[in-house]
Amino acid sequence: MVRRKGNKGDKGSSSLDAQVTRMSFEDGDSKTETSSHEESMDVFTGSDQTSADYYFDSYSHFGIHEEMLKDTVRTKTYQNVIYQNSFLFKDKVVLDVGAGTGILSLFCAKGGAKHVYAVECSHMADMAQEIVKTNGYSDVITVLKGKIEEIELPVQNVDIIISEWMGYFLLFENMLNTVLYARDKWLIPGGIVLPDKASLYLTAIEDADYKAEKIDFWENVYGFDMTCIKNQAMLEPLVDTVDRNQIVTNCQSLKTMDISKMKPGDASFTASFKLVAERNDYIHALVAYFDVAFTNCHKVTGFSTGPKSRATHWKQTVLYLEDVVTICEGEALVGSMTIAQNSKNPRDVDITLEYSISGKRCQAHRKQFYKMR
Repeated sequence: MVRRKGNKGDKGSSSLDAQVTRMSFEDGDSKTETSSHEESMDVFTGSDQTSADYYFDSYSHFGIHEEMLKDTVRTKTYQNVIYQNSFLFKDKVVLDVGAGTGILSLFCAKGGAKHVYAVECSHMADMAQEIVKTNGYSDVITVLKGKIEEIELPVQNVDIIISEWMGYFLLFENMLNTVLYARDKWLIPGGIVLPDKASLYLTAIEDADYKAEKIDFWENVYGFDMTCIKNQAMLEPLVDTVDRNQIVTNCQSLKTMDISKMKPGDASFTASFKLVAERNDYIHALVAYFDVAFTNCHKVTGFSTGPKSRATHWKQTVLYLEDVVTICEGEALVGSMTIAQNSKNPRDVDITLEYSISGKRCQAHRKQFYKMR
């Protein structure tokens, strides 16, 4: 999986890009004496970490949390859900899965929760503990450092589970299964999961210029054929912000998941689609995005990561097609998409796309494979 940098409204490289640059130049030598400032910096830079679990290591750096906190669509939605529905939280025990800096736990505590257990596996848990103390919520929020699957809570049950578990393409990183594990182990019957609904959508776009820049570039690199890299690039979905004017077809729901009832295996599925052209144009890629909803609120609340909505840090996921599909208004690109956890690394996602069109100016049928890594 790759991300487009510095395009379509991005101001410079992302916080995560800065993280990668910084980490690659840090001195890993151990020191016999460390100041308190250096010790706190170790939490961010991961000087005592290995690459054995990059997923958790990456969340130890403040940069990725800064990006998420500054995503006001994301953060303000959670804040509004909690503050505007205090009747849900008053005197309730809450479990925050993947707490990060503890922002959702702080919202819950301020919103009237009896107690909040904030579980975070990365080194950011140490910072969350300090943040909780600094803001005067140590008596309400307990930060627990470790994996949900390995820790034990000081209580037998919780009333509410809250988590911001969604990844790129909704399912990348597979944190959803961790939420489901916590639900099955600790949530009381009739308890609430926030958010409780998530839907994955698909549409098709025209993207000739960037496909040429990103994919076709490898066909002739200063006079040399590097098509082998093009073939690899086609396998990796691109995370980027898509202009709504690029959209050629309708948007179709692939899957809606009820987090309060679904089983872990339900996140792997095959869904059919029919994308109908709204104008004469060319299709260079399919685009996936997701919506989430909090339906237990007084008024249903949620947000969309779609290209017609306000931008979020999730952006959209672009899957380039081998073919350039010439499509006329009213014609349909039909097919199916299969989504599954990677067998070697369940945090990665394998995508199989099969599509066809039988139109006036284009006939095509193809199967493609993608890997989100």
